[in-house]
Amino acid sequence: MDGAGGPGEGPAQEALQSLSQRLQVQEKEMELVKAALAEALRLLRLQAPPASLQDSGMIAPTRASSPAAPPGLPPSCSPSLVSRGTQTETELEMEPSPGTPGLSNGPPAPQGGSEEPSGTQSEGGGSSSSGTGSPGGTGSPGILRLVQLPQCTDPARRNSSSSPSERPRQKLSRKAASSANLLLRSGSTESRGGKDPLSSPGGPGSRRSNYNLEGISVKMFLRGRPITMYIPSGIRSLEELPSGPPPETLSLDWVYGYRGRDSRCNLFVLRSGEVVYFIACVVVLYRPGGGPGGPGGGGQRHYRGHTDCVRCLAVHPDGVRVASGQTAGVDKDGKPLQPVVHVWDSETLLKLQEIGLGAFERGVGALAFSVVDQGAFLCVVDDSNEHMLSVWDCSRGTKLAEIKSTNDSVLAVGFSPRDSSCIVTSGKSHVHFWNWSGGVGVPGNGTLTRKQGVFGKYKKPKFIPCFVFLPDGDILTGDSEGNILTWGRSLSDSKTPGRGGAKETYGIVAQAHAHEGSIFALCLRRDGTVLSGGGRDRRLVQWGPGLVALQEAEIPEHFGAVRAIAEGLGSELLVGTTKNALLRGDLAQGFSPVIQGHTDELWGLCTHPFQNRFLTCGHDRQLCLWDGEGHALAWSIDLKETGLCADFHPSGAVVAVGLNTGRWLVLDTETREIVSDVTDGNEQLSVVRYSPDGLYLAIGSHDNMIYIYSVSSDGAKSSRFGRCVGHSSFITHLDWSKDGNFIMSNSGDYEILYWDVAGGCKLLRNRYENRDREWATYTCVLGFHVYGVWPDGSDGTDINSLCRSHNERVVAVADDFCKVHLFQYPCARAKAPSLVYGGHGSHVTSVRFTHDDSHLISLGGKDASIFQWRVLGAGGSGLAPATPSRTPSLSPASSLDV
Repeated sequence: MDGAGGPGEGPAQEALQSLSQRLQVQEKEMELVKAALAEALRLLRLQAPPASLQDSGMIAPTRASSPAAPPGLPPSCSPSLVSRGTQTETELEMEPSPGTPGLSNGPPAPQGGSEEPSGTQSEGGGSSSSGTGSPGGTGSPGILRLVQLPQCTDPARRNSSSSPSERPRQKLSRKAASSANLLLRSGSTESRGGKDPLSSPGGPGSRRSNYNLEGISVKMFLRGRPITMYIPSGIRSLEELPSGPPPETLSLDWVYGYRGRDSRCNLFVLRSGEVVYFIACVVVLYRPGGGPGGPGGGGQRHYRGHTDCVRCLAVHPDGVRVASGQTAGVDKDGKPLQPVVHVWDSETLLKLQEIGLGAFERGVGALAFSVVDQGAFLCVVDDSNEHMLSVWDCSRGTKLAEIKSTNDSVLAVGFSPRDSSCIVTSGKSHVHFWNWSGGVGVPGNGTLTRKQGVFGKYKKPKFIPCFVFLPDGDILTGDSEGNILTWGRSLSDSKTPGRGGAKETYGIVAQAHAHEGSIFALCLRRDGTVLSGGGRDRRLVQWGPGLVALQEAEIPEHFGAVRAIAEGLGSELLVGTTKNALLRGDLAQGFSPVIQGHTDELWGLCTHPFQNRFLTCGHDRQLCLWDGEGHALAWSIDLKETGLCADFHPSGAVVAVGLNTGRWLVLDTETREIVSDVTDGNEQLSVVRYSPDGLYLAIGSHDNMIYIYSVSSDGAKSSRFGRCVGHSSFITHLDWSKDGNFIMSNSGDYEILYWDVAGGCKLLRNRYENRDREWATYTCVLGFHVYGVWPDGSDGTDINSLCRSHNERVVAVADDFCKVHLFQYPCARAKAPSLVYGGHGSHVTSVRFTHDDSHLISLGGKDASIFQWRVLGAGGSGLAPATPSRTPSLSPASSLDV
């Protein structure tokens, strides 16, 4: 494989790059000259009466004066008469005369925003080779308009010059005259065919669509930069496009992952035998057996009532009701989402009570139901600086008592199973014993008094992450030194220090060294024995009376340390680990994973070309292949570097993975062996994409280039074919045409460029000719067919990923506000309505449809979650059959939360 090129390629490429930079500078200077000429002629024409302009030979703005146009162009314009514009042309609009209806209720068109069907390099905010054309911030983000091209000039006038030396100068003059003609023809609605604009209220972030006579292009603004997109010839009017939300819907089918890396109180078993845990904003109820699909015949249900990440769980003594606490956050409008506790029914998944809305700060850190009084009360510790401890009436949702607990972290809380007036908290360097008195049934009248646990002759540990109540009333604590301490009850002495008024207190009566490193979890079994889970040594140990070790097992290293333990049916145990895995088994037979996930931010996602499998990668340096039908991890390997993007070869035999160092790998999907390892530049790679025929591989880099490789039929070998050079910012997205010869690409400064790969990686300057090109995939977030997905006021980074279904019926969008959207395709109307789906607790980084469009996969960013959504047809079950066309819906332009 030739990954580096010939020995002389380096200096030659540097020389070419230097020439390219010089050319860019010259083009900038030319654009300034053109703009100055246009302004001068504009001033001259403002001083001259319209009659003199017509006498000088300028064509009046009437359709009758236009020559016949060939097929593919509007009847008012011939390809030889279209002025060769650039991104820095001035788009001019006359102020309406008094009493004449104006054309616009929004801000004026920014300087440097005009686009014409040929001659420019970028549909984005600037020229692809010079990066110019920024409107200087004069346009509001999210503004959308249709651009009217200037009327064409008379061919006789255009060809009147016979001197070759005068042609360049006359070309510039014609260019300036074209801008002047645009000014002349923009004075009233009558001169534009008498059509009133269709516009939304102006202001920052507003959008408007103005229909012109030709209907050539549509323009939107992101951060004040114009993005012009040409309308395909088959679309006569934007009004004929679909306008409502799609008939297809999404249903959450499976959630991959478990939040064990940075949370506790996160794993329990319900009375039904379901295992309850959480990840992102979803509480998962996993059936280890008896349900369809999944390892061992398991299945999932999901409680999705939370608006931000869940941080802790507690199960009611009845084994049915569940309390879950969420962290604070903000919505897409910047409004705070307050921490709250939901009490809900695990059988119906209906919320029964909302507790503490507005009463907690930052988040809910720990929860516990009372036991002796049939779970009538709930104890909550928040994440404020004082870690407020409060007691609540579960049935009424009222607060009975509250007190500042400590400035140190509180990691666990619990009611004594023998006396609800006794509450224990533990955390950083402390064990506190609380006495709750009074206030039952009277909101706010209860009191909480504290007794500090005294370690005496025993070494005070830095952390006490967990504790458990024994049947005889004693308490066991696990600490960061690997010790299990036994705290026994004794009558209090009047000389005993502390602020509490309790009649009894706790003191250490025994100590046992159980683990090397911290103890993260303790669990009381039904037979009275205790299980302890170690952090550093990853051991799971069963203890009998007197803390005598009875049996132990070690968790494999690649699953991480023990985070939580829950007792299942019979002798079965469920173990959650710090590497976000959920294991099932027993001490004698060992453990096997039933739920696995990533442990850090996710970005890379691709789906298999003909199987229900998909591949993910991210900042945890793991490359994982998932079985979408079995809901299990097929395999994973350590990339040693951060993986950011991936794509399957059409044969499915190999997969390409782009890393954050400029390296990209090709791996055999069966053997998992690396068959190719190449480096292009030293910047991170943002997208890799095989052509639909598998003959080429395109690699988009943050060095502003797209590297093209020729690929063998099996995908195992590749050689450098060329580079696509012309973007003025990093590559974000790209797609191949259906014939495998062309590429459409987006960049960080909102450019849309087209490339002729088969013709030598050439930049196609006439983007108008690409308006009817068909694309094998549609993942570019900027383009005519998808511009309706952008919300008002967008800053250009709100949409992270986009994917069109293979049947070209819907488009899925991943946004920065933890939501997945589903739009109709094409989505080419401003403020297009969508179906909105929550559940992720972080920015959604990527979405992809499976090969048969039966499922949609979405990745959470920092929540490290993977959601598998089932695509349901209009009837609510199964995938809707493809139809050739749809009747436009009259649904209002609003998003529907699901």
